[in-house]
Amino acid sequence: VQLQASGGGLVQAGGSLRLSCAASGRTFGSYDIGWFRQSPEKEREFVAAISRSGYNTYYTDSMKGRVTISRDNAKNTAYLQMNSLLPEDTAVYYCAAKVYSGSHYYATKYDYWGQGTLVTVSS
Repeated sequence: VQLQASGGGLVQAGGSLRLSCAASGRTFGSYDIGWFRQSPEKEREFVAAISRSGYNTYYTDSMKGRVTISRDNAKNTAYLQMNSLLPEDTAVYYCAAKVYSGSHYYATKYDYWGQGTLVTVSS
């Protein structure tokens, strides 16, 4: 599966963005989807994940309550709605797909990655 993340941009603190992760192929519903982010001074970190059915969702504590992950398997697309953004949320955001069930929190568990979309939050 090929993934393409989009929707990043420049936003003021307190603002919102909705990221999209579009997938190619007809098997999108066979993958768990995760969102990760990476800033220059940090390692890639987990943001959110959603099971292939969309029934289960997982969030990092630092963004819980401010982000919502969702997916539309008919459109081969996953979304990350981010609200109340903070300057420390500035990063490149990546979506990833995972074949096997299990831990959603580790980047090494994901098999396919999109190219990333830059989110910049100004203070």
